Amino acid sequence: MSVLSKAHFHDEEAAFKKVEELLWPEGPVCPFCGGKDRIYVLEGVRSKPSKKNPEGVVRHGLKKCGHCRKQFTVRVKTIFESSHIPLHKWLQAIHLLCASKKGISSHQLHRVLEITYEAAWFMSHRIREAMRSGSLAPMGGPGSIVEADETFIGKKEGAVKHPNARGYAHKQAALSLIERGGEVRSFVIDKADTANIKPIIDANLRKESMLMTDEAALYGKIGKEFKHHFTVEHGKDEYVRGSVHVNTLEGYFSIFKRGMKGVYQHCDEKHLHRYLAEFDFRYNNRVANGIGDEERAQKALQGVKGKRLKYERTNAPA
Repeated sequence: MSVLSKAHFHDEEAAFKKVEELLWPEGPVCPFCGGKDRIYVLEGVRSKPSKKNPEGVVRHGLKKCGHCRKQFTVRVKTIFESSHIPLHKWLQAIHLLCASKKGISSHQLHRVLEITYEAAWFMSHRIREAMRSGSLAPMGGPGSIVEADETFIGKKEGAVKHPNARGYAHKQAALSLIERGGEVRSFVIDKADTANIKPIIDANLRKESMLMTDEAALYGKIGKEFKHHFTVEHGKDEYVRGSVHVNTLEGYFSIFKRGMKGVYQHCDEKHLHRYLAEFDFRYNNRVANGIGDEERAQKALQGVKGKRLKYERTNAPA
């Protein structure tokens, strides 16, 4: 039997119950006033009639708060709010995006879910927003090995590479930090230099960690602040020296680039932070950490609260 044959993937009432169980484990909570004690279930309520649905459609999961007297469903103040796409299709999309190691394109979602491409594109970005963790606690610590490296992908908007120019100044740049055996965090950076990278490393890595980087000069000053800083010289074809390497990050970048080039093919710079969040999320919730597809999708679902994303904000830079 297919995973997608489960009731919450094709039945709207079951979909609402599934999301309510995850977001309201101790019972319904009013998204407007936070009330819990006097929440009433409204059954049999239908939407206004329309040409497509002359009798209206059942408003699943509708509730009323006895404190502020407002009606609500579990969709309110989440990425699902004001969406005309049925909740069960949202759950299918979340599962597909979480289960596909290199992602799934909006065109593919548009075909599979039988929705418009525009709706699938917006849906994908809302789900990526739910995947953004916003972790603040520094990574690493005594005895921990942390790798830092940059990668470049796509062309910056308006940038032109001159025929004899060298380097990646015309490319979109990202910095990733990865703790071996732990998580990865990725950041969009304007330029791969000390001024852009040092504040990120200062805020996200404990100085007691063992920092592993390549020989890039920008890490020279940064590395002096760590208890240990080891480098490999890629320019001299040195990629491993004992436990000194950045191959964990190289493996992560390999998956990221195969997804971006092979599945998504194009990414505007203003959306890069969400794509990085998507690949970070799947890596941090990988099978090697004991997390399967279903549990990964549930973790993404738990991140939908407080992250309503409107269309005009989707197209705005981070």
